[in-house]
Amino acid sequence: MESTKSVSRIGLDCHRTFSLATARDAQCRVLWRQRLGHADRIGLRAKLSKWPAGTPVVLEGTFGWGWMCDELSASRLDPHLANSRKVSGWREARGMAKTNKIDADLLSELWGEQTRWWEVWLAPPEVRDRREWLRYRMGLVMVQTQFKNRIHATLHRHGIINDKSDLFGVAGRRMLSQLVDEKEEGSSPLRASGRQTLKGQLVLLAQVRRLIAQATRQFRGTLCKCEEGRLLTSLPGVSWVLGYTILAEVGDFARFKNADHLVSYSLLAPVADDSGEDDGRPPTGRRLGQAGRHTLQWAWIEAARGAVRKSARFRDVFNRRTDHGKRDRGRGYITVANSLCRVAYSVCTKRVNYTEVPPPRPGSQGRRQGARAEGTSSRPGTGQPDVAMAAAAVADGNVVASPQV
Repeated sequence: MESTKSVSRIGLDCHRTFSLATARDAQCRVLWRQRLGHADRIGLRAKLSKWPAGTPVVLEGTFGWGWMCDELSASRLDPHLANSRKVSGWREARGMAKTNKIDADLLSELWGEQTRWWEVWLAPPEVRDRREWLRYRMGLVMVQTQFKNRIHATLHRHGIINDKSDLFGVAGRRMLSQLVDEKEEGSSPLRASGRQTLKGQLVLLAQVRRLIAQATRQFRGTLCKCEEGRLLTSLPGVSWVLGYTILAEVGDFARFKNADHLVSYSLLAPVADDSGEDDGRPPTGRRLGQAGRHTLQWAWIEAARGAVRKSARFRDVFNRRTDHGKRDRGRGYITVANSLCRVAYSVCTKRVNYTEVPPPRPGSQGRRQGARAEGTSSRPGTGQPDVAMAAAAVADGNVVASPQV
């Protein structure tokens, strides 16, 4: 391998068991290529430590990028994430095949681009930990749903009619316990095999529910320690679970340029595929985007349902979009989620709690009236003192009135 002193950037094509690195100099010439095995973590760190400190390393944001970025940072390197879809489109536009060598070479070329159109946000370890807890709880909830469906199926197979509003509430669990505890063969509508399988499912369901409760307590503790988490839970419809979901998926609200970028990232901005001339009719085919955080989209829409019930402000938004709930209710909740997302961005970036009545905007009639009451208003669009304000200054003797011409 040649000397590493002239290395200016490195492209790293990361896979499950190995990675392939391509190093280039300032003139974009390939200096060397190196294969890194993942099984020997000590040997991997020894190879990374030989790379020049501070060298930018570009890798795709695919599965397993987190631990590799941690290893690169520990070796005093500068990791950067590239959007996999953009890199793939760039490779296809150039008519190149997909191989490990070509991918590593392309990633090393990206750093020489004038604009970083390819780069995506590299989430810090604390954000990745929040997302791991979130995925863990989501998986447990899915398992809980599977056990509940199996219990319903067991009762249906044996012809047991369930008249409870919630089979897994207090009354429902009492009924299930009676079905399991009856020992005599003729005293229960369930046979021995049905009782044993139902008992095992109930035991597993109870264990899963305990794990879900443990994860929920973890969510609440995280939000109580985080200022953005407390601000999010001040919004109507945002519970502990939804607030943690939004916080984990967004990561940092300040990384978005404005609320429009956050709405697009949350898959709440409508997009269109218009083609041809406009015929003047209402647009059709409007839909939500696909490139973004689907879990974040779900959290905003679920929060919107609660906001419509609890907040008159968001209920008005829903009623205007759906004609008081008579049409397009699903799109109405999406509209409310869009508005809620924008309010959350303003709340978290300005570090203020949510209020049902929004503050007046700069230059609005309410702001001008309040400024006039305080004697600090000015004429709109001029920056000059208002007439009443100037008259008050003359009356106080602070300004000498100009003679009439």
